[in-house]
Parts: sequence; structure tokens; C-alpha cells
Amino acid sequence: MTNLTFTPAHQLAQMIRDRQVSAVEVLNAYLNQVTQHNSTINAICTLDEENACARAKQADEALNRGENWGALHGVPITVKDLLETAGLRTTAGSKSLKNYTPQQDATAVSRLRSAGAILLGKTNVGDLAGGYQGLNDVFLRVNNPWRLERTPGGTSSGSAAAIAAGLSPLDLCSDFGGSIRQPAHFCGIYGFKPTDRRIPTTGHIPEAPGKPRCMRQMLTIGGLARSIQDLVICFQIIAGTDAAQSDIPPVPLDQPAEQLLQTRRIAWIDEWSLYPVAAEIKSAMQSVATKLIEAGMTLEKWTPNFNFPLAWQTYYKLAAYNLIHAQSLTASDVRKHLAFLFRDSIQGDRAFRKLGNLASIGLPISLNPTLKGYFETLTERDRLMAQMDRELAQWDAWLCPVAMTTAFLHCARGAAIQVDNCSVPYSMASGAYVVPFNVTGHPAVVIPIGQTQNGLPIGMQIVGQRWREMELFAIAQELDKVVGNFRNPLGY
Repeated sequence: MTNLTFTPAHQLAQMIRDRQVSAVEVLNAYLNQVTQHNSTINAICTLDEENACARAKQADEALNRGENWGALHGVPITVKDLLETAGLRTTAGSKSLKNYTPQQDATAVSRLRSAGAILLGKTNVGDLAGGYQGLNDVFLRVNNPWRLERTPGGTSSGSAAAIAAGLSPLDLCSDFGGSIRQPAHFCGIYGFKPTDRRIPTTGHIPEAPGKPRCMRQMLTIGGLARSIQDLVICFQIIAGTDAAQSDIPPVPLDQPAEQLLQTRRIAWIDEWSLYPVAAEIKSAMQSVATKLIEAGMTLEKWTPNFNFPLAWQTYYKLAAYNLIHAQSLTASDVRKHLAFLFRDSIQGDRAFRKLGNLASIGLPISLNPTLKGYFETLTERDRLMAQMDRELAQWDAWLCPVAMTTAFLHCARGAAIQVDNCSVPYSMASGAYVVPFNVTGHPAVVIPIGQTQNGLPIGMQIVGQRWREMELFAIAQELDKVVGNFRNPLGY
């Protein structure tokens, strides 16, 4: 029989519909994989085995009656522990929420369940959606299946580790500052961040339960998987308006043009001037360009006329404004946050510290937020969005790195990260190439394109035009056929 735990979700769904395998058999395969490997990577923090088994049995019985629940009938999935799940605890990695059990599903979770997906469990996160590692005070640290001594990235830490290790075929997760894309790159899998406000974020923490809805910009719901087609199916299910979130516009999904890859307008870059990437990432991007040219494509090496340092500052200003009233911070949380800001601001080479300097951006806002300052920041964001829209209008897609580094060794939040011969502040090493697209709201797909000499995955970011996700998926699928390099980590 096919190795079920590394079979893409869309193929599992077809196999279940065709009675090649039962939903119960698929679920048991994943439960066995969880039993064997979760204790070493700590990807799944809350397992819902009893309910999942009951639901898998019901899925098989439904098929026997001629009923089909939807595109993911009988397929197990996992959900990031920031998204509410009815009757199943949702901790957000915070001690203050360690016993929180929601009474309702997040909108995106509900839509996947309605399409027949079976919730296997919740995946581990960085505490309160913070940091680029899977570190929190509720569960054990998440480890990268490729190298246990390294981080899988964050904050969709358990999400990426679970997909890479075959503990789940599809994970519903979120991206506020690269939290889908950086883990996809670190773990060698596929990830997707949609256009800002394409998918409802109702039921996502933060906001903490009972808090006003503050996260109105930059937060997106997306997915991680082992194939682009799985991300397409997930996106089609969860996209759309939501009565609980009136600012999700009723924009229909676009229809991709039937166009050969060779006729597409594709730009690429291996490095942005202010943010040098590791040599092996740069080499991998150059190899992508060579392969695509050999496949008959015309590529242009290009960087937009865009103020990336200003986007960085705008992101952290707006993040500070959004998070002030969204979280229920304890004294311990405040101390940890201040310690992080202090480390991030004093560690790393001086030029990078001067360029990033989170403490000088976020701390004044946290101590003295003003309505005028918030509106000024939103206005700056509007300008940056318009600027990126104008620049990307000439291209079908833009290919660029995901981060300055590959998966780094576990470390304290805020500790400097070594990128070849440079010492780079923690947030910049992982965030420089992803946060601009949270600011501008543009969709992005990450695909694996290779590995370093010591076997660490390398991903590539494919950025598209806003509201053109289906076009972006079509391009990503064609690119993946030429340069995709998905592999399973050894031992799983």
C-alpha cells in the first residue's frame, strides 16, 4: 500500500472516495506516525484521538450510504493552536490560556470541517504568536524534523514540523509576519499566505478571548502542506466573506489565464541589497534562474523601487498598535517581551542593529499609543501598498528568498543569528524577506528548491499580485515542476 503518511491530502481524499482505503485506515496511519515521532519533535500539542476516530468511522459509514461531505471527506488535518476549535483546548502557547476550551470553531476551521476534514489535533506554536521559533511556557520546544537541534521556524512551528514529518497532510495556520512562509522554508515544505483580508480571521488568537477585535491588518490565514494542490483546495474552501467579520470583501476568486510558463512575465532576485542572505540560499536562487532559463523562460533580475526599511518600520509600528489591546499580558509576559526587545536591539552587527532597532520602533508606541500615530501608520501603509502594487503590476510573479538564513540552532528569543560571516539581529534574520508582504498585503507561495551541503532545506518565495491567488497558484505549480525539490526528512 502507498505510504499514507506522505501522500498528499488531495490524493488521500480521492483514495477514500474510490474506496482504495478507508478513512479509518488513513487516520490510524497518522496516529501511528504521531505515536512514533511526536515525542521527539513536539509538533502536535493536543491530540484529539477519540473524536477523530469516531469521525473517521462516520466518514466511512457516510460513503457507504452514498454521502460525500466534500473535497476533504475523511482526510485528517491539524490546526495551529492559535485558531479556536470547539470542544478542544486552544492555548496559543500562553499559560493564561492553558485551560481555555472554546465553544465554537474559528471560521476557517468550521469551513474545513464542513468540507469533510477530520481534526486530528492542534499544532504547537510560539507563545502568543510571538517569535520565529516554537517556544512557549505551556508545551515542550518544537524541533525541526531535519535536524532536532534546529528550529522549525515560527510561529507555525508545530504546523511545519508535523507536515514535514508526516504527522499530518494539511495544517491550517496563520501568517502575521512570516509565520507560514519562514517555517515552510525551514522545513522544506509548501506554504501559502493569501491576500490580506481574503480569508476571515474570526476565532484567531490574538485577540485573546473577550478582547476587542484589534488585528485588522496584516494577519492572514493560510496553510502548510506537501503539495501545492493541497494548498489550492484548502484556499478554495476557506476563502470568502464572514458575517462575523464585515470587512472581508466579497471579491470572487480569480480565473487564471491559460498561459504557457514560457510566456509568463517572471522577475527574480537572489538578494536584496540591505539584507544579505546566506551564500547557499543565494546559490539556490541562482540555480532556479538557470533551470528556468534552460526550460525556455525569459527571466529578468529585478528589485522593485520600494522602500524596504520603511516597510520594516511600518510593520513593527502597526504590529505594536494592533497588539496593545489584543493580548492579556501577565507581568511575566511583559518581562519576556522587554527582554526580547533588549536582546534583539543589542545583539548583531551594528549596521543591522541600526537598520532594524525594534526597541526604538515599538517601545514608544507600547508606552504611549496615540490615535493620531495609529492613523499616520495606516496612511504610511496605504502608500507602501500602492507602491508595491505599481511595481508588481508589470509581472505575473516575483521570485525571491524567504529569509536571510536556513533553519538556525535553537536559541533564546532575540539572540543574534549567524548568517555566514554576519551576525544578524534575531527578527531581521527571519523577517526581512517576509514582513514587507504582510505590510503590503500581497499573496505569496513558498516552494522547496533545494538543500544546503549539510542537508537543511531551502525554500523560495513566489509573490503575486493582490487578489490574484489562483493565478499565483497556477504559476507556482508550473514552477514547481521545473525547480521544485520536495523531499521527506530521513527517518520518518
